Amino acid sequence: MSINIYEEVGMLLKFGLENNLIGKYDAVISRNEIMHLLKLEDWENVDLANREVPKYPNEILENICKWAIENNIIEDSIVVKDLFDTEIMGKLTPTATQIINRFHSLSEKEGVEAATNDYYSFAQKTNYIRTDRIAKNMHWFSNTEYGDMEITVNLSKPEKDPRDIAKERLLPPSAYPKCLLCYENVGYAGRFNHPARQNHRVIPFDLAGEEWFLQYSPYVYYNEHAIVFAGEHRPMKINRDAFNRITTFVEKLPHYFLGSNADLPIVGGSILSHDHYQGGHHEFPMAKSPVETKLVFKGFEDVEAGIVKWPMSVIRIKSVDRARLVDLAVKILDAWREYSDESLGILAHSEDTPHNTVTPIGRRRGDKFELDLVLRNNRTDEENPLGIFHPHADVHNIKKENIGLIEVMGLAVLPGRLKEELEILGRYMVTDDYAEKIKNDAKVEKHLAWAEKVYNKYSDINSDNVEKILKDKTNYQEFLETMAYLDLIVNRNCTPPTIVDRYIPVAGSIDDKTDIENKAQYIKIKSSILGIRYTYNENDKLLISGP
Repeated sequence: MSINIYEEVGMLLKFGLENNLIGKYDAVISRNEIMHLLKLEDWENVDLANREVPKYPNEILENICKWAIENNIIEDSIVVKDLFDTEIMGKLTPTATQIINRFHSLSEKEGVEAATNDYYSFAQKTNYIRTDRIAKNMHWFSNTEYGDMEITVNLSKPEKDPRDIAKERLLPPSAYPKCLLCYENVGYAGRFNHPARQNHRVIPFDLAGEEWFLQYSPYVYYNEHAIVFAGEHRPMKINRDAFNRITTFVEKLPHYFLGSNADLPIVGGSILSHDHYQGGHHEFPMAKSPVETKLVFKGFEDVEAGIVKWPMSVIRIKSVDRARLVDLAVKILDAWREYSDESLGILAHSEDTPHNTVTPIGRRRGDKFELDLVLRNNRTDEENPLGIFHPHADVHNIKKENIGLIEVMGLAVLPGRLKEELEILGRYMVTDDYAEKIKNDAKVEKHLAWAEKVYNKYSDINSDNVEKILKDKTNYQEFLETMAYLDLIVNRNCTPPTIVDRYIPVAGSIDDKTDIENKAQYIKIKSSILGIRYTYNENDKLLISGP
């Protein structure tokens, strides 16, 4: 069926009017600008009464792009279409000042949650958040001893056309914008190796006396997946300022959490060059996990503290006093930054290169501020070139990319290739010669050892249950446990269980400097029978020491 371009543009304008993207007197201006992009010399009014305005503009934009390809306005490639439909939506997108004023007006009249709800909806309506692609993602829960982990297979980012990749290589280098997080992306037209952002607007915030900006991720992994980035392009850094900003943000937006990737390669996120945090309106599995061992830090008896029941090493602190919470977080960070134990492969530094840092996550619990501090170390060696405390080669068939903030909190973001690979494995594993079929299939041969373990465990595997079994066995608990070089969980079995039989650590509070053997808080080591404890020196400095 041929596409009536006047009907499609008319519907897009109707969509913009009904969703408050444009006003009555903006419609003709937007129409004229879109006509120019489509090289239309005339206009025809079309009766749209029988056509319902969709929730999102994806289908309308797809039809317009199809017409543009058929009429040689644009090339038929994913990158070109993305650049083009974003430019079209930019003609309907309000100015930055309008969006900022609307956010603050709603915040004052109806509360900040109403303002973020509206802003998130705006990002979807402008197609900045491509809802049609995100809907393709697979999502399920995997039951573990730490609660239900979330699993998602990322299918929202389309693979690039080889023609687009070839064109990228011919482009001259550009330093504008400096990265994908810089403010200069707002309104940017994009290019073959940088996305268009004419439909993108951000909200400024003052965090600890500095201008930062709130936006949403264009490929959201959870509800209202927010990114908070510095106005200045500078490297990420976990320090007192970071703890201050995180807690200040959740004070301003108490319905959101805010966390930071670690500030070192391997254990950090994909963009370490621009200081930023991630947050949103979502409760992750780690946030639901309880404190199972309480701690008391000398001089911070008023701050609740404890070890979280989680496969990684997590210290949770909580207080109504934001400043006190930040002070304790700095104390813990400073102690961990300098901790080394060669027998465990934990080195704070290799010459001048630091290895220890934390992944911090902040949230509100009523009138209290809460911080989770996840201990991280990014060392590598010949056996583990991607990281000693990183998912090892035996699980690389599932994922070998960095384990960042989102994964740390219990949402596994797995590569899109797994959708097809799990389907293929499912067909093979209900047959007697499954191993031979997997071995001879280049797409799934990397899964052979893993598939054999699954097959040997489930004697009743069949076509009705194979999909659920395979999803359950992409168990993210195993990924996170490989990074728990310090198992902070004191009175519970851990991996490997032989350690429990050989060493039972003592749990206690550090409320004075007497009876250190019984008062020191011990921390169990997954890879050693050693017990690590922390205490204070004569200057009241927190120390993490050996057995």
